[in-house]
Amino acid sequence: MALATDPEWWRGAVIYQIYPRSFQDSNGDGIGDLLGIARRLPYVASLGVDAVWISPFFTSPMKDFGYDVSDYCDVDPMFGSLADFDCIVETAHALGLRVMIDLVLSHSSDQHPWFVESRASRDNPRADWYVWADPKPDGTPPNNWLSIFGGSAWAWDGGREQYYLHNFLASQPDLNLHCAAVQDALLDVARFWLDRGVDGFRLDTINFYFADKALRDNPPLPPQDRNDNIAPRVNPYNHQLHLYDKNQPENLDFLRRFRAVLDGYGAVALGEVGDAQRDLEILGEYTGGGDKVQMCYAFQFLGNTPLSAAAIAALYAKLGQVAADGWVCWAMSNHDVVRHVTRWHLSPAALRAYLTLLICLRGTVCLYQGEELGLPEAEVPFEALQDPYGIAFWPEFKGRDGCRTPMVWQEQGLHGGFSAAPHTWLPVPPAHLSHAVDAQEHAPEAIIHHYRRAIAFRHANPVLARGALTDMRAEGDVLIFERVAGDVRMFCAINLGDAPAALDLPPGDWLAVGGEINAAHPGTDGRVHLGAWQPCLMLNNKGAG
Repeated sequence: MALATDPEWWRGAVIYQIYPRSFQDSNGDGIGDLLGIARRLPYVASLGVDAVWISPFFTSPMKDFGYDVSDYCDVDPMFGSLADFDCIVETAHALGLRVMIDLVLSHSSDQHPWFVESRASRDNPRADWYVWADPKPDGTPPNNWLSIFGGSAWAWDGGREQYYLHNFLASQPDLNLHCAAVQDALLDVARFWLDRGVDGFRLDTINFYFADKALRDNPPLPPQDRNDNIAPRVNPYNHQLHLYDKNQPENLDFLRRFRAVLDGYGAVALGEVGDAQRDLEILGEYTGGGDKVQMCYAFQFLGNTPLSAAAIAALYAKLGQVAADGWVCWAMSNHDVVRHVTRWHLSPAALRAYLTLLICLRGTVCLYQGEELGLPEAEVPFEALQDPYGIAFWPEFKGRDGCRTPMVWQEQGLHGGFSAAPHTWLPVPPAHLSHAVDAQEHAPEAIIHHYRRAIAFRHANPVLARGALTDMRAEGDVLIFERVAGDVRMFCAINLGDAPAALDLPPGDWLAVGGEINAAHPGTDGRVHLGAWQPCLMLNNKGAG
């Protein structure tokens, strides 16, 4: 299958996130790898998705499981080789899948040669490649900035007798993008992978690239303004308004430079905006104007509070105000949060309804491996934890290992068919085995089939991928809106509650669609009667014709 040549394929696309450690082990060491991914790409293609996003596989000491990079242009031996990565690209493209990879540009590992050189002295060629600062006169850190992983964001280096900034682990020093040479080096990294055939990037922590040059203190954040969208409630990171340690205006010019590189290859970028107060505004700034990144995702759909009809209507109203010219990507699960079927205590019907919602909303969709199987969050005992974040805040916050356990392919296979090793890097929960791919393939009622049908429905109706979204409102638990593209109109109503609901269609000549994904149709009284967690999808006849 040849890849479509549409340069705007990403608008409304469905992207499937692969966490390499936990997808498929091909060599029996208990850890997933690149050849394992290549082996399973036909399965991914069978879901009907447009692209894969592969989390980091670069050379790394793995203190943060690959998000601490020590060589941006090579594959960690744990995952294979560059030749194995080339195999993924070739296989994916042959299946009609595009390949996006995770780039971690805000920080590196402290074992990266750049940092080794930078910390060696204050006057070497890379001395200013990282964010260094003198202590206060009393020896304490330069300011009050905090690390997302707990404690001060500053670590002392005895060689330079200075502090260096780390917004995450102390072993993840922040690069200094105020230095033009650093920007040039990172753009060369992007070119390296684009030359190998990747179709784009997911940009980790895109709003952390620059810190305030003056290193001003962050102001306190009033308790009533705090939320736990970015960091758990027990983390004091939530006690600051992060005005100066991220979200700096200089980032816009760097993103323009990055976009110019992308445009030379016809590639795209998806940015992760990590901010608990201004994420939608930042999303609008970074994706508007057509000269920065194509799309970003925020954290509203990754929070702990289930999405209500009223909350979604309010969210889209704000998007219209602050990001009308931008493009959003929505995910309900990923490698950093509790799986949404557990986080929101979803029944099978509710899980289906939320996917139907995603495929009907304006924006790009990102799915996380295993959500199409309805995998719940795994219970990982403390003694089996690998995530330093969870170890630091246990038991109030159990970390991210519960969403990172291995994919289950075979109900009766060793470790669910993930690996032939005696032990896997994280245990495969026995409760996941009944969700395995082979068990669901032969069960007509299984959730995987709803995922396939819903994705196919989106592709069959381009108005859902790129059309405008209008007239959104909440009527009780029912979210109502229309998608419009030219003469085509689709009416969408989705019941996000446990009680039945009834509604009237707007004026027009409507054709009932979506029966394959359980969409309700008008009754004999002309009204639409929705069951719990049921959608109604109607297409105007002119658009259908």
